[in-house]
Amino acid sequence: MSGDLRERIVACLQGTAPSMDAGEWRIAGLPPQECKRRRAFFPVNPVPAAVLVPLVDHPAGLTVLLTQRAEALRKHGGQISFPGGRIEVGDDGPLAAALRETREEIGLDTARVHVIGYLPDHVIGTGFRVTPVVAFVDPGFSLRLDEREVRDTFEVPLAHVFDAHNHRARVRRIGEEEVEFYDIPYGERHIWGATAGMLLTFYSLITGVAR
Repeated sequence: MSGDLRERIVACLQGTAPSMDAGEWRIAGLPPQECKRRRAFFPVNPVPAAVLVPLVDHPAGLTVLLTQRAEALRKHGGQISFPGGRIEVGDDGPLAAALRETREEIGLDTARVHVIGYLPDHVIGTGFRVTPVVAFVDPGFSLRLDEREVRDTFEVPLAHVFDAHNHRARVRRIGEEEVEFYDIPYGERHIWGATAGMLLTFYSLITGVAR
């Protein structure tokens, strides 16, 4: 089953590129038709950013490597996230930014990272447009955390993320509207917001099931 899932991921994402067309952008956590209906909530001139979606390629099955942000951070303190951040002037696009930020935040050796492709860009309420870069990561790595930004890292089985029984509906507000989003609990961890939204976009692309 894990081999079949790996093959589906490669088939779906191979040859994809960052989405330059605003019509393809997503509001993290909403299905495409809802994103189009709520284009008015997109931030004006969102700041380009990129994250790495690291799929650790264990023999027993794929896992997703996630970080827990340092509590003291002004934005997203304590939240579960992918490694990544703002695309800087010296970065050669989203891929370079995602790899640089991953190296700086958690010390992951980029020689172990094998990029597959990209998810649609996601706009988030803090004013960023985030390009998710999906990659397989060779297991057996060691990490070196920048404790100013990252408190901890952990892995979640991709099978857990892709099990619809683990998607918990929550109602949150966008502007004046109440909108249903999905969170993904995992043990004592709680994956929500933009990170959960990107994972569910990934789930929908690979499984064909809308979320």
